[in-house]
Amino acid sequence: METISNEEFYAGLQQLPKPHYPFPHFFHPDMQEQREEYYQWIDKEYAFHSKEAREKHKLHNLTDIAARGCPFLKNLAELRPLANYTANGAMMDDYFDRCSRDEMYQIMHRIIDLLSGANPEEPSENGVFHLFWVLRQDAIQCGIPKNIYKRFVKSIQDVLIGYSEEKTYYRANIVPPLPVYLLIREATSGVQPYCDYAVLQKEYRQLPDEIFEHPHIRRIYTLCSLMIGIHNDIISLPKEIHRDGDTMNLVKVLQKEHASSLSEAYMKALEIHDQYLKEFLVLQDHLPPFGNLQREVYSYVQDLGIMIAGVYAWHTHDTSRYVNGGYVEGEFSIQK
Repeated sequence: METISNEEFYAGLQQLPKPHYPFPHFFHPDMQEQREEYYQWIDKEYAFHSKEAREKHKLHNLTDIAARGCPFLKNLAELRPLANYTANGAMMDDYFDRCSRDEMYQIMHRIIDLLSGANPEEPSENGVFHLFWVLRQDAIQCGIPKNIYKRFVKSIQDVLIGYSEEKTYYRANIVPPLPVYLLIREATSGVQPYCDYAVLQKEYRQLPDEIFEHPHIRRIYTLCSLMIGIHNDIISLPKEIHRDGDTMNLVKVLQKEHASSLSEAYMKALEIHDQYLKEFLVLQDHLPPFGNLQREVYSYVQDLGIMIAGVYAWHTHDTSRYVNGGYVEGEFSIQK
């Protein structure tokens, strides 16, 4: 794998997609309070992690992603389930980094049973599974409509399927073909659950289900997922360039696909991001006719743009997760 100098690489980072966004970004007024709960989750639920891992996770402020991505949720009670999914999902992805595809599928089935209520029993020990059980209790308590919650859980399942499928490439240290990467990355960016949860903002929960199943809206979801996935790939690239197993990165995929230099692949990744952004804006401005719901649907799509800008704002504000020594190494073993 070709290397480039720090000066050349960081000069390239100045060309990140931020200047192209026409979306403002906000943060939820309870962001700091949610942070404090996050620190408590780490101390209580993640006691099985090493102290070093827990302290690193605290620096990452992962619940800020939820506070920036869905800033218009009514209160902390509504923010909490999304923050739980975000933080627990990211930390468990770190923890299970070394597990196999089959092991990840087993983990996925257990999580979905807890989130869906198929297994209503509270896990006897604190940890990843208990925190997902808590998510369901919090969702019930704040009155999330059943149809919205069901879509949210289905989207989390798809994220976990993506986590499972990428293990094949991680474990073998193989860079996937671009079509395979795009399928998996759409899931593992973790954004589809955000698109579903954003429906709880303002009055979007009153919109009929067929709006959210319309192919036009589904394509917008895909674009949101891929744009944010590219954010993560680009920002985490300095960490992943020399790390065996980190093969699910668009820059690495493009480098292999086109037999190009790392810097050429990097620029191509930014170009692909901008193509997705242009498509998003075209689809936003040419929504299907939804009758008297048109203005509300347009506002919802606009808030998905705010979600993209908010998640990007977290990426640029965080200075600890994607730097050398900041990443939490996977501590899972089959014995555990």
